Amino acid sequence: MTETPLNRATVFVVDDDQAMRNSLKWLIESVGVQVESFASADDFLRQYQAGRSGCLVADVRMPGMSGLDLQDYLVEHNIRIPVVIITGHGDVPMAVRAMKSGAVDFIEKPFNDEVLLDAIRRAIAFEEQQRSHESENHLIQQRLASLTPREHEVMQMVTEGRSNKEIANTLGVSAKTIEAHRARVMEKMQAGSLAELVRMALSVSGDH
Repeated sequence: MTETPLNRATVFVVDDDQAMRNSLKWLIESVGVQVESFASADDFLRQYQAGRSGCLVADVRMPGMSGLDLQDYLVEHNIRIPVVIITGHGDVPMAVRAMKSGAVDFIEKPFNDEVLLDAIRRAIAFEEQQRSHESENHLIQQRLASLTPREHEVMQMVTEGRSNKEIANTLGVSAKTIEAHRARVMEKMQAGSLAELVRMALSVSGDH
């Protein structure tokens, strides 16, 4: 069987109602996804290791920390796991708060099984996208680190759309020297085209 983001992931279910935990576990495992369930937000936080692939399905009303408080805690501590909030007592302000904090979905009980499974699939796809974006950025950062200070300058000016001649004038060197620097920048950054180099520069500058 080919490994997919879905069967690599784990869904962490946090709900104080044992019957609900059991039925969610059965439902999610029926589509081939691993499940770990917890009776409280504290239990989850004690056992969860940041960086594990998957998503969180949390009930709003629980003794101690609520599902929305748990979501806020994760955001505050930069623990990036997509969250699906479920509740039997939904209201608009609650839904708005959850979505503003980045929840993938806010689902009211009783819900259709497929609605929840779709939300979980979206959450896992979103997390996979984030992961590949982060690993791509990490590679770009490594390539940037291999440039000399002068190559950095040249790359910056090239991605601003300046010509070799303009860069040469600014830096007080010949256009031929800039051509050589530019070729080395393209090679070290593993950029197949100017457009690709610009995209790399933008993707890392978007992080700061």
